[in-house]
Amino acid sequence: MTQSLALGYIPLVDAAPLIVAAEFGFAEEEGLHLDLQPAASWSMLRDMLDFGQVAAAQMLSVVPVARALGLGGGAQPLETALVLSLNGQVLGVSEQVAARLGPLAFGAPQAAGQAIAALGGRLRIGVPFPFSMQAELLHYWLERAAPGVCVDIRTVPPPRMAAALLADEIDGFCVGEPWGSHAVEMAGARLLFAGSAIWSQAPEKVLACRRGWMAEHPDAAGRLLRAVWRATRWAAEAENLTTLAEVLAQRAYLDVQPELIDRALAGRLLVSSAGPEVRVPQFLTLHRGAASFPWRSQAAWIGARLAAGSGIDPVAAMDSARATFRSDLFRLHLGAVGAAMPRASDKIEGGLEQAEAVAGVAAPVILERNRFFDGAVFDPAVSA
Repeated sequence: MTQSLALGYIPLVDAAPLIVAAEFGFAEEEGLHLDLQPAASWSMLRDMLDFGQVAAAQMLSVVPVARALGLGGGAQPLETALVLSLNGQVLGVSEQVAARLGPLAFGAPQAAGQAIAALGGRLRIGVPFPFSMQAELLHYWLERAAPGVCVDIRTVPPPRMAAALLADEIDGFCVGEPWGSHAVEMAGARLLFAGSAIWSQAPEKVLACRRGWMAEHPDAAGRLLRAVWRATRWAAEAENLTTLAEVLAQRAYLDVQPELIDRALAGRLLVSSAGPEVRVPQFLTLHRGAASFPWRSQAAWIGARLAAGSGIDPVAAMDSARATFRSDLFRLHLGAVGAAMPRASDKIEGGLEQAEAVAGVAAPVILERNRFFDGAVFDPAVSA
């Protein structure tokens, strides 16, 4: 008998794994019916998950960690056993700020930071949620490329970024696609670089559940994880991108032009309304290079960042953070279906100049390039 599960999501390109699982039969193969429920904001989606309106949800990777550290409100602990996407964000500025910056090469965070710092004054930057990878990447970049610059971080739901620019509510943004490109098209924004230029392997979205749900419902959890993991594999195949873009563009999902989605899926960005179009390596990763695996070192990096900004003991924060990324459940439920399965659940973040094979449980696992723009390396063993 088919089991129905309600899943929450925000209309973003990286909601693709959930939409593909529902639309292309991967859930049905697992005996599931996925009732996809859109939310207008991350706070709304968080509440839907907290109050049990959905069994699981596409969620900002930082939210389960922040919740474990007692940050951001809400008492319901969250956890994940699957990363839905790496990166996929863009950082851009309004037409007015772009004119003040002058000529600036796309994809150069250090140069962009220096140019931003030279403007003086205070900039208003929109992010989807205070506890988001967008916010963490933005802070990381500013601290290292534009120390001392004054910014106001403002929460703006992703679909409203263009409107917020036009209403002069913000001067720039860091947001997931297609809403950065939408801001270029509708509000004359200029893109400065992609999130992958700051950290090429930043975990962006995860499949989040209330803590304990997967243990209490192991059969449903396993079927859900398998369906979504297979969906990430399908969505990452080049021959499927045009079809995927057309499905995501439908009014029921993102309700934007398919071309905006197709460019994001293929890693092509239009820097401004006048161009140029550029190709961005590792712009958005849904499956390749063990992208779905919930590395505890990723969670530890998030925990360390939040601890530094909140005065929390960093060692305790990293321990709590690591517990939210359930690599053990990933291994339990996906080990038999061909998922890339590394032997370790931690890795050094920022330490790979190029793709490299590492030991896996059944076969070697290819890890993609993993670099921070400033050359920093995060080793959870040393940091702890």
